[in-house]
Amino acid sequence: MKILLTGANGYIGTRLLPLLIEQGHEVYALVRSRSRIAVPKLLERHVHLIEADLLSPASLLKIPEEIDAAYYLVHSMSYSEKFVELEAQSAYNFTSRIEKTKAKQILYLSGLANEEHLSRHLRSRKRVDEILREGKTAVTTLMAGIIIGSGSGSFEIIRDLVEKLPIMVAPKWLNHLTQPIAIRDVLAYLTLVLGNRLCYNQAFEIGGPDVMSYKELLLRFAAIRGLKRIILTVPVLTPRLSSYWLFFITSTSFSLAKFLVESLMNNAVCKENRIQQLFPRPLLSYEAAVRLAFTRIEEDWVPSSWKDAFSGSSLNPDLAFYMEVPHFGVLKDLQEVSFSDSPEEVRARIWSLGGKRGWLVMNWAWSLRGLIDRFFGGTGLRRGRRDPIRLKAGDALDFWRVLLVDEEQSRLLLYAEMKLPGEAWLEFKLEDGVLKQTATFRPNGLLGRCYWYSLYPFHLLIFRLLAKRLAKG
Repeated sequence: MKILLTGANGYIGTRLLPLLIEQGHEVYALVRSRSRIAVPKLLERHVHLIEADLLSPASLLKIPEEIDAAYYLVHSMSYSEKFVELEAQSAYNFTSRIEKTKAKQILYLSGLANEEHLSRHLRSRKRVDEILREGKTAVTTLMAGIIIGSGSGSFEIIRDLVEKLPIMVAPKWLNHLTQPIAIRDVLAYLTLVLGNRLCYNQAFEIGGPDVMSYKELLLRFAAIRGLKRIILTVPVLTPRLSSYWLFFITSTSFSLAKFLVESLMNNAVCKENRIQQLFPRPLLSYEAAVRLAFTRIEEDWVPSSWKDAFSGSSLNPDLAFYMEVPHFGVLKDLQEVSFSDSPEEVRARIWSLGGKRGWLVMNWAWSLRGLIDRFFGGTGLRRGRRDPIRLKAGDALDFWRVLLVDEEQSRLLLYAEMKLPGEAWLEFKLEDGVLKQTATFRPNGLLGRCYWYSLYPFHLLIFRLLAKRLAKG
């Protein structure tokens, strides 16, 4: 079958793509920027990249008419206060285009929205489902609650809370029920319903075998990790206070924390189990899913992470927008250091910066800058990195975003996502035995220039030490 896969570079899409190819399908991967998807060489001949924006109907004309089915995997909790309207518009543009193709099925992964009073996030997902069904193409919807897997937002936030806090003071909503499901089972269902006529114009609730409160979810996670944790639920934490609490403790953004807290006010439990009647199969327990996720992390095999998503970023998802580092009206710090090691060794040191390894010199200073950024509502250092040694364009790297990873030219280009009175780039390049490290800052008015010059002595020291450490090892 010819399959259109929207959100092909997202958390679910990245993992679904190789499964579809493994099953013999030809995949048309729709992304907003080609620079943000890295298709493995073994799969390249089975994948056709389509660069388009669901908010731009004209760009969707690139979708071929010959497709047989289409996955809609682009829902997200956006920073924009208009995210409900934007998601609705995206869904309308999508279904309008798909009904002009030969596609017989749209497959949509939604949230578990089966209660009367829903959060804005879940209401938006439900509205998207309604819009998709207004078209002529049959729709199959899978509704999931918490998804447990290496790199998933739910897993990482649970991990942050459990591993950082011996005692938690949490809102009373932690007593609401949830039914977590393993990412492996979500992917299995997404492939099983594909092309199955019994699933046309159907909506299925999917969940794992365990039903528990959010409080029990955290305590079970702690037990799996061999940790003793105490959770006190109190009625005085308002949604806003709970959001700030989640924001400062975990790696999530404040907006995402706010949507997550709103969702906690709903039970997320399946009220029907029809999908198991159609596809009877054993499902991973919550404990097994958590253990499998940690196995993947220990093996350094995390193919996708929610932290790399642009839904919680103010950046243009088209990385080409930032690719040309400006030369005029900017302030720069250039460090050139010769090296005697092989270029491969130096490149490996550069490529492994950040995350748990840190920034090699004055890590306390980087941590302090991350803390300040966090205080002002920025990303801070808590995002870390997806993989300890490998990078790809679009990856989150602490408070940077990876714009370019060019191994052939030994060039790495990063763009700052921290709160700044301007824009900042950090570039590493190896040329003829010399490491060229360039920090570029485009100030936003007088405040931006004051920021740069007030920190210039400090930047001069840290950037010089960093370049020497990278070059000399």
